[in-house]
Amino acid sequence: MGDLKLDRRDGVLTITLSRPERLNAVTGALTEEMLDVLNELMRDADTRVVILTGEGRSFCSGMDLQGGDPGGGGEGRVQRIYRGIARGGEVTARLREIPQPVIAALHGPVAGMGVSWALACDLRVADPTTRFVVPFTDLGLSAGDCGLSWLLPRLVGPARAAEILYRARRLTLDEADALGLVTERAGEGGDLAGAHALADELLARSPYGLRRTKELLNLSLDAPGLRQQLMAETGIQTLAFFTEDLAEGMTAALEKRRPEFRNR
Repeated sequence: MGDLKLDRRDGVLTITLSRPERLNAVTGALTEEMLDVLNELMRDADTRVVILTGEGRSFCSGMDLQGGDPGGGGEGRVQRIYRGIARGGEVTARLREIPQPVIAALHGPVAGMGVSWALACDLRVADPTTRFVVPFTDLGLSAGDCGLSWLLPRLVGPARAAEILYRARRLTLDEADALGLVTERAGEGGDLAGAHALADELLARSPYGLRRTKELLNLSLDAPGLRQQLMAETGIQTLAFFTEDLAEGMTAALEKRRPEFRNR
């Protein structure tokens, strides 16, 4: 693919943003490639974990604001900009909606739209060069960008989110870790290896359990109350009792060994 590199092995798909000369700044073409891959993952039962990273010195430097307005297409400038931002937001939504857990392997600048995509992932492994950059209010823009105003308050709380977004903060790895934005720290250049190690750990877990847990966590973010969430949990947990993997998990626990799940 033009702006993406894909590597599939042993149930893990690694998606690499591949515009290193532009610090993986997001274009319309890259966005559409991402959506094609994510839409395919919605129906992919063989891929169990996804890793998202960036080639070169950066995870993602945000929307390519220096790429110019492409013009044409029968749309006005406002309509073209709106479509570009909306499609970037669709990537954020799809990262949350695909059934596979998504691990972000972070290094260098994680800026603008790149922050939204990183926070939409379920887990984040970061090396010491990682910097979260949300420059919107310094540029005359709103910090409500591609889901950021929804994601960040749920991860760090509304008061801390307001402080970060209003003040256009740049967060070091230590600051992001203290806020709970980082799952694991890696040595410099070791974020992708760390993400693969974490993926291997998840591959040892129940496929049904992981997918349904992600589904329930997503539901909980918008659940109107405890009883709605209890109903959803009860249905999913009841179905687990009819899977072969539950019998294997229970047997393995009794035999004090690691289970060998088969997604059945």
